[in-house]
Amino acid sequence: MEELFFIQHEVMPALLRGLLISVELIIPSALCGIVIGVVVGVLRVFGHPLVVRLANTYVLIFRGFPLVVQLFIWYFGLPHLGIYLSPFVASVVGFSLCSGAYHSEYVRGALLSIKRGQLLAAQSLGFTKLQMIFSVVLPQAFRRALPGCGNEIIYLIKYSSLAYMITCIELTGEGKIIASETFKYTEIFLIVGAVYLVLTTIASWMLRRVENRLRLPGFDHYAM
Repeated sequence: MEELFFIQHEVMPALLRGLLISVELIIPSALCGIVIGVVVGVLRVFGHPLVVRLANTYVLIFRGFPLVVQLFIWYFGLPHLGIYLSPFVASVVGFSLCSGAYHSEYVRGALLSIKRGQLLAAQSLGFTKLQMIFSVVLPQAFRRALPGCGNEIIYLIKYSSLAYMITCIELTGEGKIIASETFKYTEIFLIVGAVYLVLTTIASWMLRRVENRLRLPGFDHYAM
């Protein structure tokens, strides 16, 4: 009885407060990551050679550096250059740029999977390069990239837990504080893990709905 009272009145309010911060981190980071991924993916396939090299360098860096190192640079490193970010902003910037690098790889692969004959047909109809990209290539590529991009969003939900490393106290941070005070690490982090499981399950269900909504009869997501 005492344990249930403790969970109801001490643990759950703190974890709900942390959950709200987690959701506030995840939503803008996911949206910004997708936008960055689409832009960088398009540039890597259709951009000027110099732009392609710059985009590839961005992807190499942000996929190669551990995310926690990136967060430390945004929050603890930038002040040495006179740039100060709040823990929340530093987290969103770090998550968005890292996620965007991975999204760009899915988008690039999807763009390259579009048959060259379709591009030649669009050119023969007088489409400009931009018209061809936005009217012919991207609508098909987006459908093919969606499963991979959805998988990256699931990862983002889980590695949003790293935000507490730069003092942005979200769900994991709140759990860490309570566990440190009570030494009930197993109980607290089982609850925290269950919350993340619920979040990823909801996200997976929503992404499947989006995939089914965008699916076209006779169009294979993975067709080359």
